[in-house]
Amino acid sequence: MIGSMRSLIALPVLCLVLAAHAAELDHDQAVAALFSANAETRRDAAVWLGRNGGPADADLVVEALHDDDEAVRSAAEAAVWRLWSRSGDPEIDTLLQSGIRYMDDGRMGMAVEIFTTIIVRKPEFAEGWNKRATAYYLIGDYDQSLKDCDEVIKRNPNHFGALSGYGLIYVKRGDLERALEYFQKALEVNPNLHGVEETIDLIRYKLGKEGKQDT
Repeated sequence: MIGSMRSLIALPVLCLVLAAHAAELDHDQAVAALFSANAETRRDAAVWLGRNGGPADADLVVEALHDDDEAVRSAAEAAVWRLWSRSGDPEIDTLLQSGIRYMDDGRMGMAVEIFTTIIVRKPEFAEGWNKRATAYYLIGDYDQSLKDCDEVIKRNPNHFGALSGYGLIYVKRGDLERALEYFQKALEVNPNLHGVEETIDLIRYKLGKEGKQDT
């Protein structure tokens, strides 16, 4: 859920600079290049897969979120969001972008309606559920948002956005211990979520003051 609240998947400037190099790869080369000893090659691979890969490539690129090179991690995160937003059906993908625009414009009713259409037509597409979870969160329907997060994780256990979404909901409900659990899970998948890292520190401090944690 987190990350999709902004305009979705705008590539970092770094990725745009690397795009010319990445264009020279094909799919098999890009997958192999993710495991290169050279950081620039790994960045090129992440950019290429983000631009040209299919949904099945996301699990490979998620591994690059733990890369030693910061630029590789940044390119990988942008690529992961792009890959997660591809359903394999151009009509569904167009609907998804339409729903995101409605959500960005604050027209949550229309956004929920479109995301529901996506879910009905392609229930296995995790990002349809994730975007609807986000919309429900933004209108304060936390029960329904939690249910949709459950559906996301059933289909995509690595979805750090939905894991962070659980955390946000439990913060709203005042259940800081459960919020901490989910924020930590999100950070395990994607250690580059610096806002989540800061939130974890704040929750630990709050729980420590209440005598609920030793850390």
